[in-house]
Amino acid sequence: VQLVQSGAELRNPGASVKVSCKASGYTFTGYYIDWVRQAPGQGLEWMGRIDPEPGVTKYAQKFQGRVTFTADTSTSTAYVELSSLRSEDTAVYYCARDIGIGMDHWGKGTLVTVSS
Repeated sequence: VQLVQSGAELRNPGASVKVSCKASGYTFTGYYIDWVRQAPGQGLEWMGRIDPEPGVTKYAQKFQGRVTFTADTSTSTAYVELSSLRSEDTAVYYCARDIGIGMDHWGKGTLVTVSS
């Protein structure tokens, strides 16, 4: 199982960013993909998850309305898009495979820096 994430991003406040997570080594549609972030000096923060097929999503309340999860089953890739970025969104964003009782495989993380 591998989850390969896209590279680091730098954005201005107010902009949007989209991070990808390409899965391989398992049946992509058989497991949820969770998104978790970690801001500098902070703990892990669960953002939500997506069932790749049929694309059902669940968002942590804090992120509802500003975060969108999508999945492309043809390429086994999940995406998280965060809009109206602010400095507090600077963090490493992780995708992880959700096996129901937890997350067993993680991507290496994507650093998103929001700075003017």
